Amino acid sequence: MDAEGSRIPKIAALSVVVALSAAFLLDRAAAWRTEEQLIVHPPFQPPAAAQRAHALGPLDGVPPALRAALEDRSAFEPIAKPGSADWLAAQHEAGQTFPQFVASRPNRPVGAPSVGRSRSLAGARQVLYLQPLGAFAGTEAPPVDVLARFAEAFFTTPVKALPQKEVEGLGVTDRINRDTRVRQLLTADLLRFLRERIPADAFAVLGLTVEDLYPGPTWNYVFGQASLTDRVGIYSFARYAPTTSGKPAPAQLILLRGCKVLAHEGSHMFGLEHCIYYRCLMNGSNHLGELDARPLHLCPVCLRKLQWSAGFDVQDRYQRLAAVVRELGFEDEEAWLAARVPAGR
Repeated sequence: MDAEGSRIPKIAALSVVVALSAAFLLDRAAAWRTEEQLIVHPPFQPPAAAQRAHALGPLDGVPPALRAALEDRSAFEPIAKPGSADWLAAQHEAGQTFPQFVASRPNRPVGAPSVGRSRSLAGARQVLYLQPLGAFAGTEAPPVDVLARFAEAFFTTPVKALPQKEVEGLGVTDRINRDTRVRQLLTADLLRFLRERIPADAFAVLGLTVEDLYPGPTWNYVFGQASLTDRVGIYSFARYAPTTSGKPAPAQLILLRGCKVLAHEGSHMFGLEHCIYYRCLMNGSNHLGELDARPLHLCPVCLRKLQWSAGFDVQDRYQRLAAVVRELGFEDEEAWLAARVPAGR
């Protein structure tokens, strides 16, 4: 936890007002705040079963396999009341229901199929590009090709890595963090760079960096930031190396954290907002412990949103994901997926 984390328990019932566009979603640890930027909101209360059902929306006409996945009560755990240092203790979020998601007209891959329809479409805008920014060689960041394999299985859309770009010369604002004394890059400038260079066949571009990030002068840092509308996002590995005890994290944990944030930020680019209904990949994270606690899979509300956008067959997706997480050694997620995939598939 960063140096400001110790101040969060004193404001458990306070919500931080973020002076940023609503088109952006931020995932970060504690922000630097002044008293003028804090307003009182009621403490977060986990939604009741009826509210979770409302968020999922009517299931009339949903294909049987998808409906069975969405109604699998053994698969999903309702969200718990947050701890005093957790995201929902400091952030007021109303949640995004499936009907609200559809009504927002989110970006969808051009040529995204309905279930069972071929993906082949000339001129389709389907590729998710990963753009490494800065040097990765010799760092603790996972190989980009490994992240690309995971992302392709998670989103069921083609994923390609672009050639590495050096940060110097891109016109990116930077600063030295007053606590860590480490250089940080301004996310708005990185997002602008990505937005100006989206390939013609790209659904979206997600930047990756080992440099620390910040979204504005009052923020300490962010894990990542993505646009709901501009099809660009950025996330950093700078905060993944330590464990919650402060000791160096094993490579497997860094890889798992990287896959979680890649999938989380990528899902924002599909139009998914933070989840307040279940224990879910799309829960906000206020610190590494909270990031580590959230699963690598989507809850039924968020799964339905991503399926609506990408048009995948849910069982085929589970099967492909199971093979990848087995290869990567994510045992908990492998077990969860194995319970979702019928024998013989």
